[in-house]
Amino acid sequence: MPQPPYRLDEDAREAVLSALRQHCELRGWKLMAAHVRTNHVHVIVEAEVQPERILIEFKSYASRALNRLGRDGPDRRRWARHGSTRWLFQDHEFESAMQYVVESQGARMAVFVADEY
Repeated sequence: MPQPPYRLDEDAREAVLSALRQHCELRGWKLMAAHVRTNHVHVIVEAEVQPERILIEFKSYASRALNRLGRDGPDRRRWARHGSTRWLFQDHEFESAMQYVVESQGARMAVFVADEY
């Protein structure tokens, strides 16, 4: 890696979570859950687009939010080249994913859970 690993402190985690929520609202996507950790992010979103597109857009909007904090330059690499994208077709898959994202990550950090859940 050409740069040291990127760590999100509390302010950065909240900035990323806010960016994800705002972007979902802008796009008309339904954010079901998000958990922003110190070194990774889990998100469950309902949308009529490919998950890879969602991943790319989330990374972009989150990076812009982090740039606005002014702590490091725009050339700072923060995200892995890709990420895990899964379709959740069945209720049990969704329930399992929600439990994993919200409850199975250790101490809660920056967390969002939709009211409908």
